[in-house]
Amino acid sequence: MVSEFMLQQTQVGTVLDFHARWMVRFPDFAALAAANEADVLHVWQGLGYYARARNLHRAARQVVAQHGGVLPDDLAAIAALPGVGRYTAGAIASFAFDRATPIIDANIARVLARLLDLREPIDSARGSAMLWQTAAELLPVSGGRLHNSALMELGALVCTPRQPSCQSCPVRAHCCAEEPATLPVKKPRRKTVALAEDCAWTVRDGTLLLEQQTGPRWRGLWKLPALAAPPRDSRLLLALEYPFTHHRVTLSVFAARAPGQLAAAQRWVGLDAIETIALAAPHKRAILRLAATIKARG
Repeated sequence: MVSEFMLQQTQVGTVLDFHARWMVRFPDFAALAAANEADVLHVWQGLGYYARARNLHRAARQVVAQHGGVLPDDLAAIAALPGVGRYTAGAIASFAFDRATPIIDANIARVLARLLDLREPIDSARGSAMLWQTAAELLPVSGGRLHNSALMELGALVCTPRQPSCQSCPVRAHCCAEEPATLPVKKPRRKTVALAEDCAWTVRDGTLLLEQQTGPRWRGLWKLPALAAPPRDSRLLLALEYPFTHHRVTLSVFAARAPGQLAAAQRWVGLDAIETIALAAPHKRAILRLAATIKARG
């Protein structure tokens, strides 16, 4: 279940180290359920899409409260957990309990789209429905784990996005695609939108002013205080870019004076304690760079 949550919108290579650290800190549902949100976000820090961590935390508490700390092997019960969608429920049921349940990930979607020669965008409602229907029709009576693993591996190793190895494909005789490399079809991508994020760098006696976020994007995480606009009387200390969904954000950090009174969500944090709190990843990167510059100057 942890791996499936982490792999939502994130590649395996990125997840491996995070998964190992997570399982040491939270080895079971009881340990995760007993943790506070700050600890959960800190261990998840750097993996992004923090709603996944909050949902996994909520799901663990629900498993403890409703199922005695043991994940049920029932698909409907798994699907009822916070943050568990159709794919995640099927993947957990399939890989954890060997249920014959359909799942559609990127590899399986590509394999099925080519088998069908599907010209409908797979990220449209109709295209998605056709893939799920086909995946269900192909299911064996039992042994869902091996079946779904085989489809994934077929997509990862043979039916690859570019230059698929059609000559060695074990299901070539059943494939309807005349030009497999052109499939699957997807809807046109949204244009990338440029955003500016201006923040304050305020240091006092070895401490840095931070503020905790309350919005849906980074709720519970700490970051540099936001500025309404770039200050005219301050110098730019650092600028870096980071992606966010279909946005490209430029984070600009300006030197700023300490406010007369801190806001409710603000606090001073020692620069030597930055690694101990849950920070939004782009802000942590900016803070560590600027802190290193200060340290180098003595």
